[in-house]
Amino acid sequence: MTKNIFHLVSLGCAKNTVDSDSMAQLLLRDGYQATDDPKKASVLIVNTCGFIGPAKEESYLVLGELAQMKRKGQVLIAAGCLTQRYGAEVARKVPGVDGILGTRRWMDIVQVVQETRKGKRPEPVYHIPESAEVVGSDEHDALRVSIAGASAYLKIADGCRRPCAFCAIPLIKGTAVSRPVDLILNEARQLRDAGVRELILIAQDTTDYGHDLGMKDGLALLLEQLTDAVPDMDWIRIMYSYPGYVTDKLIEVMATRKQVLPYLDIPLQHAHPQTLYRMKRPSNVDWVYKTLEKMRGAISDLAIRTTFIVGYPGETDEEFQTLYDFVKQIRFDRVGAFQFSFEPGTTSAPLGDPVPAEVKQERFERLMELQQPISLQVNQSYVGKTLDVLVEGFDNGITVGRSYRDAPEIDGLVLVEGKARVGDIITAKITGAMEYDLTGVLTPRLLNL
Repeated sequence: MTKNIFHLVSLGCAKNTVDSDSMAQLLLRDGYQATDDPKKASVLIVNTCGFIGPAKEESYLVLGELAQMKRKGQVLIAAGCLTQRYGAEVARKVPGVDGILGTRRWMDIVQVVQETRKGKRPEPVYHIPESAEVVGSDEHDALRVSIAGASAYLKIADGCRRPCAFCAIPLIKGTAVSRPVDLILNEARQLRDAGVRELILIAQDTTDYGHDLGMKDGLALLLEQLTDAVPDMDWIRIMYSYPGYVTDKLIEVMATRKQVLPYLDIPLQHAHPQTLYRMKRPSNVDWVYKTLEKMRGAISDLAIRTTFIVGYPGETDEEFQTLYDFVKQIRFDRVGAFQFSFEPGTTSAPLGDPVPAEVKQERFERLMELQQPISLQVNQSYVGKTLDVLVEGFDNGITVGRSYRDAPEIDGLVLVEGKARVGDIITAKITGAMEYDLTGVLTPRLLNL
C-alpha cells in the first residue's frame, strides 16, 4: 500500500460519474495516483447514489465491503447523494467510514482526504456545509466531464427546480444551477481535441438549461453555439429532457443541426392525468401526443427513449391501463420502467406506499412484456438500411458499437461482422434485429459528393 494512492468507486447515474471523474482530477493534480485495486490504495472513496431504495442498498453494500477489508493506514470516505441526505445514518450504519462528503461539495475532496488522514478520530470528518445551497459551481478548475472511449458526458447544469413529488433530487442537489456557456464550449473543444467523437449533454433537466441565467430556450441556444464551436464533433446527444419544455426552437435545432442526433431521452413517468397530477408532473397528455407528432414530423428517423413509474401511490387498475394503452399506441424506441420507491421527505411521502409489492411487480412485468415486441418491430424496420456505428470494441470477429439510437449503457448495441478500429465511426448495413440489439456487416463508407 502506497501513501498517495486512491481507489474510487462511482455508483448511480452518468451525472454521478462526472462528479467522480472531477474528484479524481483534483486528486491527481494534488499528487495522488489512482488504482483499481482497493488493497493498494491508502484512500478509499465511494461516490454513493441515494436516488431510490435499491440504489441506497447498493451504496451501503459497497461501503460495508470496503469498511470490512480496510487495513491500518487506509481511510474510507463516503461521498455523493446518499451522504448529502443521510450523512449521520451512513456513519452509524458503516462504522468504518472516516469521512462524509456531500454531493454539493465534491470539489472539496482533497481537503476532506487531508482531514481524514491526520489521525484516528472518535467521529468521522463531516463536510456537508449548510451554506452549500447550490451545486454546479465552477470555483474549481476540474473539467465537468467523464470520458469513456470516444464518448464523453459533459454536465451542463446541476440541481433541479422541478416539483416532482416522488423525487429527492432537489433535496439532495439543491435548485438548478446552469454552468456558463463559455466554460461548456471550452470543455467541448478540449474533448474534441482529445479525440472524442460523441458529446453527451447531461443535467438533472437539460431542457431547463439557462433558466437561472435569464436565457429563453437555453438548451437550443447552447446547441447552436456548440455546433458552431466544435463543427467537427460527430455526434451531440441530449439526455434527461423534461415534458413540456421541448420547445419549437429545440425541435428546429435538432432538425437542422446535423451533429445533434435525432435522439431524445424524455422521461414521461406516466400517461394518466390523475397519476401525473399526484406526481406533480405535467399532466397535459395532449401536449405529449402533439409534441411527439410534431417531433416525428420534423426530425427524420427520430428515436425516443422514455421511462415510467408503476405502482405510484393511488395508481388504480384503470390508471395503469391508460399507461399500458399509451405505450402500445406511441411505440417508443426504448422504454425503461421502475417500481415506485418510497422516499421520506419528498412531497409524496404523506401518500405512503399503498400499492402492494406484488401488484407493482405484475404491472412492471406487463409493461415490459408489452414493450419488448414493439422494440423488436422497430428494430426490424432497420433491416436492409445502413447506419453509422461508433465502434466501442471487438470480440471473436465481431465489432461492437452503437448507432445514434443507442445511448451508452442504457440502450442497445450494433454487432457488426468484421473488424474495425475502436473510436471510428463506420457504416454498417443492418442484416438482423433483436429486441434490443441490431446485427450488420461492414460496408464502404459513403462518399460526400
